[in-house]
Amino acid sequence: MRIKAALIAVALTALSACSAGGASSSDTLKVGVSPVPHAQILKFVADNLAAQKGLKIEVVEFTDYVQPNTALVDGSLDANYFQTVPYLATFTKESGAEVEWVAPVHVEPLGLYSKKAKKLDELPSGAKIAVANDATNEARGLKLLEANGLIKLKAVDQPTVRDVAENPKNLQFVPLEAAQLPRSLEDTDASVINGNYAIDAGLKPSTDALALEKAEGNPNANGLVTRTELKDDKRIRELAELLGSQQVKDYIKQTYNGSVIPV
Repeated sequence: MRIKAALIAVALTALSACSAGGASSSDTLKVGVSPVPHAQILKFVADNLAAQKGLKIEVVEFTDYVQPNTALVDGSLDANYFQTVPYLATFTKESGAEVEWVAPVHVEPLGLYSKKAKKLDELPSGAKIAVANDATNEARGLKLLEANGLIKLKAVDQPTVRDVAENPKNLQFVPLEAAQLPRSLEDTDASVINGNYAIDAGLKPSTDALALEKAEGNPNANGLVTRTELKDDKRIRELAELLGSQQVKDYIKQTYNGSVIPV
């Protein structure tokens, strides 16, 4: 989805009104997350590991990719855990917000799914393919299609549908908000869906995807993010340590069976 200028403006205005003290007035860390798998992973930490660090964690769920950052900027959250480094870079460039990456936690491979085709070569000429309409995930989706021989892209860092140089099947691209992509499967020949939304829709990336991003060397790990003023906060560092612990890695492996991969 495109980052909404109005929301950014409101968030930045609210931030300027916040006290400069840095840390939250409460000992409880409020962390914004996507419902799956982020909320599940964070709840595992809150219920099983946080006490050993004396941490109290409030899990705040969001169903889109805009509000977790604007709520972090306006001080409603202390941290969030839902996004990748490229997505964060786009957000900070467009908004000017002072937020920082803390640590990676897991990779959700992006996948191409279809209710009409069982394999890639069954996609017809002129097939409608839905892709995310935010810059980061649009580029990831197009690169996945290129990696599987469906298109060829111009040599640019963050390609859009305008950068498709070769399209032998004459694929028709349908940009949608990332959260809407699972629903689009009824109306498209295939859709490129983010891992969290695929899992939430009952899809299993490791077996249901016609094509799936490789986990090895994948730059799109999801991780913990906070405001710059809180980057050295002891609670943030301890939460990052817990999210990167062996207990969390084991939980991810056992729960998601390869559809979510710890880093």
